[in-house]
Amino acid sequence: MSLIALGVTGGIGAYKAVEVARGLQKAGHEVVAVMTQAATRFVGPLTFEAITGRRVITGQFEPGANADIEHIALASSIDLLLVAPATANIIGKFSCGIADDFLSSLYLATRAPVLLAPAMNTNMWEHEAVQRNLQVLLSRGVEMVEPGEGFLACGWMGKGRLAEPDDIVSAAEGMLGRVRTLSGKRVLVSAGPTYEDIDPVRYVGNRSSGRMGFAVAAEAARRGAAVTLVSGPTTIDVPGGVELIRVRTAAEMRAAVLPRAAAADVVVMAAAVADYAPSKLPEKIAKEDDDLVLRLVRTPDILSELGTRRTAGELGKPILVGFAAETSDLLLKAREKRRRKQVDLIVANDVSQQDRGFDVDQNAVTLVADQDEQEVTLRSKSEVARAIMDRIESLMKKP
Repeated sequence: MSLIALGVTGGIGAYKAVEVARGLQKAGHEVVAVMTQAATRFVGPLTFEAITGRRVITGQFEPGANADIEHIALASSIDLLLVAPATANIIGKFSCGIADDFLSSLYLATRAPVLLAPAMNTNMWEHEAVQRNLQVLLSRGVEMVEPGEGFLACGWMGKGRLAEPDDIVSAAEGMLGRVRTLSGKRVLVSAGPTYEDIDPVRYVGNRSSGRMGFAVAAEAARRGAAVTLVSGPTTIDVPGGVELIRVRTAAEMRAAVLPRAAAADVVVMAAAVADYAPSKLPEKIAKEDDDLVLRLVRTPDILSELGTRRTAGELGKPILVGFAAETSDLLLKAREKRRRKQVDLIVANDVSQQDRGFDVDQNAVTLVADQDEQEVTLRSKSEVARAIMDRIESLMKKP
């Protein structure tokens, strides 16, 4: 049995939160409702009190000797913070760290997993500010139940309707079931691009944003692993509970990864490491009328070196996972890469399509292992990370 804080915010979908509370209780969990002032305009606190059998929290500074620090006490005792419905307003507060009511303060104070079930008008849902705030939260390890499509309370048709209560309860159950499954394990993840300097001003790089690797690190940490993330240049927020090591070049990434790989149970090389690098010039190249010719030299193949060292018994026996970003013959190249680099799993993705892969929030991949292949259809990178970690856990259980 788990204790779940059910955050209810001010949207018409608040009436569905009553069924969410009931569903969580039927699944054997205890629920404490935390309502914003706007939420009480849609559903009365007495309704949630009657269902949960607990006092409903509606304000930051309610009467009582310790009311002003109650969010700290609750933060340390809950197993999950679930917000349904999650309005654009609360999503923005969580993203920016604003703590001006009990629910937003609880979010900052708790280290429990967080699940959002957004609900709002279609235009609000699609607004760049809302989507950016969501991506910030997802990069921190927050999970989300996608809103549904259909007839909205405002009279519009489109995406933004609160997901069905059964789906929200199922997602909450899934999160609670995954908690601490990697407790005591060490996971090493690489992420982002590498930048190979031409001169003090220019460099050779690639389009990797690091989102996929950061999502994998966040998911591993959420499952209880001790996670070290080695990242090339990115602007993504560091997931909570993750040790971050920043690097710039392929050589620096190799120097950071190899010594740490020996102590890891799992190594996930999600970084887009440069295959070639120029010899850096000490001064900026002056512009001239003639064409400029650069000589590129091969960089170390970190994943291949890890596979070779493991086979030779020099590395121990971590699960090794690589990525294959291809523009043609995806599965053929992924299978060959897995065999050649002597790794357990290759995450293959087609980066020729604009809606997935590099520098976007979604991905679709195929998980290529020795005996089987699993297709993961287009979804958020956080959801893809969950599928990857599920597959890794199944590999860890093999003798």
